[in-house]
Amino acid sequence: MVRTTTVTAAERGDPPRHESTGESASRAKGEGTAGGAGGGFRRRVIRYVLTAAVAAAACAWVALGSGGTGGPGTEGRVTLGVFAVATVLWVSGAADDTFVALAAGLVLVTAGALEAEVLFGGLGDPTIWLLICAFVLAAGVTRTGLALRAAAYFVAGARTVRQLAHLVTAALVASAFAIPATSGRAALALPVFVALAGALRGRRRVVLALALIFPAVILLSAVATLIGAGAHLVTAATLARATGEEIGFVRWLLLGTPLAIVSSHLATEAVLLATTTREDRRRPVSLSAAEVGASAGAAVTGRLTHHQARAAALLAVVVALWCAEPLHGVPPAVVALIGAVVACSPWLGTVRLGEALKTVPWSMLLFMAATTAMGVALTTSGAAAWLAGGLLGGLSGGAGTGPPAWLFLGAVVVVSTLAHLVLQSRSARSGVLVPLVIAAAAGAGISPAAAAFASTAAAGFCLTLPSSAKPVALFHKVEGVTTYTRRDLLRVSAILGPLTAALVLAFALYVWPLLGLATR
Repeated sequence: MVRTTTVTAAERGDPPRHESTGESASRAKGEGTAGGAGGGFRRRVIRYVLTAAVAAAACAWVALGSGGTGGPGTEGRVTLGVFAVATVLWVSGAADDTFVALAAGLVLVTAGALEAEVLFGGLGDPTIWLLICAFVLAAGVTRTGLALRAAAYFVAGARTVRQLAHLVTAALVASAFAIPATSGRAALALPVFVALAGALRGRRRVVLALALIFPAVILLSAVATLIGAGAHLVTAATLARATGEEIGFVRWLLLGTPLAIVSSHLATEAVLLATTTREDRRRPVSLSAAEVGASAGAAVTGRLTHHQARAAALLAVVVALWCAEPLHGVPPAVVALIGAVVACSPWLGTVRLGEALKTVPWSMLLFMAATTAMGVALTTSGAAAWLAGGLLGGLSGGAGTGPPAWLFLGAVVVVSTLAHLVLQSRSARSGVLVPLVIAAAAGAGISPAAAAFASTAAAGFCLTLPSSAKPVALFHKVEGVTTYTRRDLLRVSAILGPLTAALVLAFALYVWPLLGLATR
């Protein structure tokens, strides 16, 4: 447990807080009071009524539509109906996201709008295996305590608040190359934050800045790699099936790493300016690796243990082989499988296979496979092209009369950036948006790959509410440490939202074409 020093709001110079984080969370969920319970019941009723209304409208759309000229056929109508109901269920939270996706896939297969092999074959996709093996490998590394040890030494050289913030940012960006998914990286980084908060107790605004920097950088830096978020795998699979164009591990690395580095450090600087004073940033920081380790209750000094040395060597080899795929030709999924087998082996491993497999988010993998299949149904049935033409008719003309690239991509980036306010799941956002973006881009004469990548990169911003992403929720409530309020999130998001959207658009128009991803 981290011991903290009690500091009053007046001494900190912060505005008074009228509720604790726990009270705020309880009120948000409608728990703890009679009024909250009543509000929760009303929300549930509204969810079910809205879902029933959309389902009825979808059934009427399928039953009464004739699929005339210019409209989707029967399969397209069925797909759009299922798609609409699933989206409403995801938005309302009336049912588990994975259950909704699997049920939608089942309906599509039963209705003949999707082949069963596509739905079931999603789990056999190499990118799914890449993610599974990456989680197993990460479990082997985490078990040794190597991550906390590396982080402690990494931030120990900081002498100012700004140096500390940017060293933390660099470490979090680097973690994207080895630890899959944002939730996994957040869970791994939380002890580091708690240790830093303990070492900086009494400096409220600095701790607040770090509490915001950790989830913001984890989310924005995920774009660096294909395994950075499940949404990336959904995008890559949907794009490959729809157009035949692939964005593999190395290509994603080449396109995403520059954006991850620039956006993460810009976000860190913006958070510092928004939450700390000049005096806070000028006041020196003195941290040692031993002090950070002591705050976390772990030993991080001395020589590496045998298990830590093995984990470090294995991780270095796997990452190097991933990056060198064009030289040796071994697929990233195979490299990850080799690393996972070694990490769990009785002689060289650091974790048992059964324990490592418990860390794999199987529900998320099923969700990804099902949403990818839904994207395939949207594309092959013609529903995506029809819907995109109707929604974006002003933007998508023929290939020769399409809009300027900046206008189309700008609209895609803005919609994708704001989508987290409606769809909390990052993978669900890609499952909904990417098929539509691909279809609209093809009609507008824009590269589908460029539009899909820009949409996925922009969707990485989800910092407005505690419920916007798992890392934000995780750092919102930390035992023994006061972090941020909803007001803090809104204030920082008002700055970071437009900043990151403009940055993604600038990369799509000027940087990615230089790296081989043309806009047309």
